[in-house]
Amino acid sequence: MATTAQMPLLEAHVIDAVDHRGLSAGRSNTGRWRAAWFIIGVEVAERFAYYGIASNLISYLTGPLGQSTAVAAANVNAWSGFSSLLPVLGAFVADAFLGRYRTIIIASLIYVLGLALLSLSAFLVPITSENAEVTSSSSSPSSVLNALFFFSLYMVAVGQSGHKPCVQAFGADQFDEKDPQERSHRSSFFNWWYLSMSAGICLALVVVVYIQESVSWALGFGIPCVFMLVSLALFVLGRRSYRYTKRRQEKEINPFTRVGRVFLLAFKNRRLCQDLEANPSQRSCDRFLNKALLASNETSEGGNVCSASDVEDATALVRLIPAWLTTLGYAIPYAQYMTFFTKQGVTMERTILPGVKIPAASLQLLIGISIVVFVPIYDRVLVPVARSVTKDPCGISTLKRIGTGMVLATLTMVVAALVESKRLDIAKEHGLIDQPETTVPMSIWWMIPQYLLLGLADVCTLVGMQEFFYSQVPTELRSIGLAFYLSAIGVGSLLSGLLISVIDLATGGDAGNSWFNSNLNRAHLDYFYWVLAVISAVGFSVFLLISKSYIYRRGDGV
Repeated sequence: MATTAQMPLLEAHVIDAVDHRGLSAGRSNTGRWRAAWFIIGVEVAERFAYYGIASNLISYLTGPLGQSTAVAAANVNAWSGFSSLLPVLGAFVADAFLGRYRTIIIASLIYVLGLALLSLSAFLVPITSENAEVTSSSSSPSSVLNALFFFSLYMVAVGQSGHKPCVQAFGADQFDEKDPQERSHRSSFFNWWYLSMSAGICLALVVVVYIQESVSWALGFGIPCVFMLVSLALFVLGRRSYRYTKRRQEKEINPFTRVGRVFLLAFKNRRLCQDLEANPSQRSCDRFLNKALLASNETSEGGNVCSASDVEDATALVRLIPAWLTTLGYAIPYAQYMTFFTKQGVTMERTILPGVKIPAASLQLLIGISIVVFVPIYDRVLVPVARSVTKDPCGISTLKRIGTGMVLATLTMVVAALVESKRLDIAKEHGLIDQPETTVPMSIWWMIPQYLLLGLADVCTLVGMQEFFYSQVPTELRSIGLAFYLSAIGVGSLLSGLLISVIDLATGGDAGNSWFNSNLNRAHLDYFYWVLAVISAVGFSVFLLISKSYIYRRGDGV
């Protein structure tokens, strides 16, 4: 699906791995799986905290805060989007100034403060008799409490912005990519990272969601705060076992300055050496950036000259843009499982034992279960089989893996549309169109296939995106690489929110026949899912064209 660039191995801008004392990591027993599992444990606690809020946020917004379904879904998508976009800023701070370890510490402190304030805001909200949606404006909390809640919520997003990309990059840094065995282990690291992370999410869905709906929202938000504190303590305790990246002092150049200089010099020299334009073996982007090597005498005297590795790094970043754009076709449908999937489940029969109802948000547990089951199968069965066929150490390329997940995401939306059509038909048959509080006599287990399919899609696309963006950026910018992956999810959430708002406005809102009417029996989520299926299919088609001509960075044809 893609080719590997045949370029000379360049040694400029080498990164040294050191232990906590600043000594070469090669002289001490640091890194590898011992340190990686420690960092994975930290991520499990952080994901427990994040999904303890995110998984059931729409129920809190439509319940205690009294928002309509469309407004609540847009707010969830907006927060989720910013939570996934802000890591670009956190990764920039880490890679350019503070380093990953310090950034994680500072971000974690902000994270904990945000969670504490969130718990306080929930404690202060007037207690309603039940967790049903608030329909009276008089029962909605004051504007001050709303402001405190959203301030706290976005403080959590700021904390996550430094934590999320840096922790995963820091974990992958524990494996030396120059060692063939450790490089193979690094590929497995991304699989087991996602499996363990999903286990933390499953725990949140089982424990926290139940507490939020059956005991107290304040306690339900407070437990993630405690877990985040434990996560920070564990991370600091393990500092002696980590490998840290340190630039060689004689090459101390800010990586952003180094890469940015390529674009500046290429623009200045854009009129030079016209024979480069006639070289058919190079893409227009490559030809343009290679002009950064044609520095003038004045530039050379100032020492402001680019090396071949600088140009290669800048070119690699530019090549990521088309691939990043096409993954939005996956990210937009992905945003639905924490919003409309959950709202659908609330209307359905959820009794699992006499007097015991499963919270609708807990069905997200099925995504985690499918991940936990499929990752070992993929890593221990499918990869070795594929490796024997393709002779690729990773089994299949990351782009093929991402594409497979995009196909599964399209199928997920098709199944979701069919299930919702069935739910609406049953509601009509039983005369429940104007009785939104009455349970539709259709088991919530009808939604199992769409959740399981989404879990399989995650294993392929999200894990593939993590490994792809980590490996295809310069070594010093790998926090930024993982932030690229997160930003795709974030932009997808924002676009989903925008799409919802536009469709809701076009179809008349709650006063008309909106697809997102707060009375879901009068809504048409099935139409929306069909639209998302088309978007996902188109995104995959474009991704297929882009990936066929993608050129991997040297040594990373994964």
